Amino acid sequence: MPWDACEVWVASYSPGGRIGSPVKVAGDPDESAVEPRWGPDGALYFVSDRSGWWNLYRWDGHTVEAVAPIAGECAAEPWELGYASYDFLDDGRIAVVVQEGPRHRLVVIDPCGTVRSVDLPYTSIKPYLAAHGTTVALIGSSPTAAPQVALVHLTDDSPRVEVIARSEHAELSKAQVSTPTELRVPVPGGREVLALVYPPTGSTASWRAPVIVRAHPGPTASCLLRLDWQAQFFTSRGFAVVDVDYVGSTGYGRSFRESLYGRWGLDDVADCAAVADHLLAAGRAMPGQVFIRGASAGGYTALHAVAQDGPFAAATAVSAIVDPDRWAKTVPRFQRAHAMRLQGGAGRVSAAAVQRPVLFIHGTADQVAVVEDVRELADQLAATGTAPELLLLPDVGHYVATSSQAGAALEAELAHYRSVMAAAATRRWGHTAASGS
Repeated sequence: MPWDACEVWVASYSPGGRIGSPVKVAGDPDESAVEPRWGPDGALYFVSDRSGWWNLYRWDGHTVEAVAPIAGECAAEPWELGYASYDFLDDGRIAVVVQEGPRHRLVVIDPCGTVRSVDLPYTSIKPYLAAHGTTVALIGSSPTAAPQVALVHLTDDSPRVEVIARSEHAELSKAQVSTPTELRVPVPGGREVLALVYPPTGSTASWRAPVIVRAHPGPTASCLLRLDWQAQFFTSRGFAVVDVDYVGSTGYGRSFRESLYGRWGLDDVADCAAVADHLLAAGRAMPGQVFIRGASAGGYTALHAVAQDGPFAAATAVSAIVDPDRWAKTVPRFQRAHAMRLQGGAGRVSAAAVQRPVLFIHGTADQVAVVEDVRELADQLAATGTAPELLLLPDVGHYVATSSQAGAALEAELAHYRSVMAAAATRRWGHTAASGS
């Protein structure tokens, strides 16, 4: 995948369609060079992670030089083509979106390489910048603002933001939504795991609630500090939601992103469990009411999390990957090399190892993680006496959250957690009654 290894080449192009004298500008097996584009000065610009971070570079036809070293990601994980994480202003400056953990910020680099942050009301900015004159158009959001299309006028030291298109939910108060806080949890190896914690909507500072830990997909994706309607669905119903930037996430440099290779289903699970254990020890999470959910690669993480002793009472696996070896053969061809690099960790999810209730949600038209794998695991679980719940969504592909069945999937997930809590309460009541008698 382009975040592993990607090259930038330049060649002359004749009117007859012939390409001549190709020159490799950047990239090798240990370098990701992405988003190349010609600058107004005639130089070729691109983003490379040769320093350990995706930073902006310039090639003048002879040599490559760093435009401005930044300890942050100046490009998004390139799951799609056409990203524009930077653009050129008419006065020689360059506007760049920088990701640092779950946060984005806009910076402006002047011709001498000085980096200045732009004060904006957004904590999440999509990689689709477009500049005109000294104005930058962007799509930004925050935990209390749905995505907005805005013009940022950068004519002086006090940038002016002009919103030109809003979501119908753009104006929200903190009282109406749950706003997350950042949590850092130490884990073995001398590192920290960052998580975003959404408390139950309207709760006090001393809240205590059932907790849903979410493992993001990818696994190269990341938690983003923005309005998340799925999180709000659960926080408005009394749950806390916790997003975990487990090892392998984007936003922390190349080394962190690659650390999950060969450890998938192990270190990601350990990071999620560490966050859950911390919340239990702090008295935030309610024992027996801590759940884990994930989609795609995150579904694989969630399944392995309940295939061992740990803090999780149940799991929800959406569009889940079940067997990394089989997935490496069935996944679309462009993703197979990435699938192979992830192999070697926990391996296939074993039905015999699963210790907690599981809800599977899967589209029958999923071509990334085929539904047959989930059906097979569900049958094996049923045979062991651990009857899972299985919600199959007709004609839905890999991305359930953006499908017409997203609402039904959320309602099923909510019912799953409530049924687990009700069953636990019934067992406790029965035990108490028996003890009393």
